[in-house]
Amino acid sequence: MTASKTKSSIGYSSSKLAIMILNFQIVAKRLACASVFALLFAALLAGCSTPPTGRSSSRSSGTSAAPFSSPISSFTAVSWQALQGWQDDELTQAWPAWLKSCDALRKRSSEVNWREVCAQASNISPRDGQAIRRYFENYFQAYEVRSSSSGVETGLVTGYYEPVMNGSLTRTSAYAVPLYAYPKAWRNAKPSPAPTRAELMSSGALKGQELAWVQDPVAAAFMQIQGSGKIRLEDGRVLRLGFAGTNDQPFKSFAQWLLDRKEIIRSEATMQGISQWAKRNPSRVDDMLNANPRFVFFKELPGNVSAELGPNGALGVPLTGERSIAIDLRSLPLGAPVFLATTKPLSNQPLQKLVMAQDTGSAIVGAVRADYYWGSGDAAAEMAGRMKQNGKMWVLLPR
Repeated sequence: MTASKTKSSIGYSSSKLAIMILNFQIVAKRLACASVFALLFAALLAGCSTPPTGRSSSRSSGTSAAPFSSPISSFTAVSWQALQGWQDDELTQAWPAWLKSCDALRKRSSEVNWREVCAQASNISPRDGQAIRRYFENYFQAYEVRSSSSGVETGLVTGYYEPVMNGSLTRTSAYAVPLYAYPKAWRNAKPSPAPTRAELMSSGALKGQELAWVQDPVAAAFMQIQGSGKIRLEDGRVLRLGFAGTNDQPFKSFAQWLLDRKEIIRSEATMQGISQWAKRNPSRVDDMLNANPRFVFFKELPGNVSAELGPNGALGVPLTGERSIAIDLRSLPLGAPVFLATTKPLSNQPLQKLVMAQDTGSAIVGAVRADYYWGSGDAAAEMAGRMKQNGKMWVLLPR
């Protein structure tokens, strides 16, 4: 993707479906902001490819102090040759995500001084991969990330995605599963404790709060876990929904509910396996979903939000498919470039990419810990639902 309990600019995070479903220690998900920060494409396209000068890229590895302190991570300066796959990465694909980070980092106070490196980015052509590589090598130092308590340099990499479903603004025979707005009656006086999912569904308390209607209750539940999504309407429009709050009940895994009843085996405790069980047992789906008392509400995002952009992450900028990650804020600075070396789900095929730490989530805990954003739709869901890999991380910090 983890669920934040606040209605802040930090989204209802990527809890990151794999760790959430497979380890069953989850709290809800993806937090999304309502605002979208402007991209800097126009200025970049007008600019020429000017390699940075005046900085040395030959800094050797060692224990030089990093310009960021962490209570759980240690950082060791390394040469660029130490980054597995760095020379092979298509950095032009990562550049737009870095510009989004810069757009937000310029406006934030931070322990790290991002302003100079972000200013230099305007001199780089977004189409020149070699100029982008020289920019990072000249203006940044790579630091290997390790757990400060154990010294271990590897950790867990999971995945999350943005659901896309067909739906309607009105209830129809095909679309009968509602997605709800935050209850108006709760805005001034929220019940304490608030009703559980089962109580909300049986009481009719949410009548009139429907934002949209979709077809599959399990897909709707996974959208609640992710905290955002897109609804393709019958007239061709795309309705984008973001996280608006919860009923403040604890998250309980319906995957664990199925395992406890021996309805599935552990290898089936994935998004795909749960969906298949639901298709075999339609009369028991509500019982399964009600095993999780937490309920997530949505809000419609502004109409000027492009359907091509990802949901906003904790940094307040749209996530970029396969170039954004969620991290533990105790470990790494939000917005930072991170080189990630892991493997694709259920394989040994390398996944070695420059990504941006643009999101966070309460299930993303640890020094070497990342939740990889795969993008939107079914293909992204397939990858995210199966991803639970080992990986290494190097954070890139300004010299």
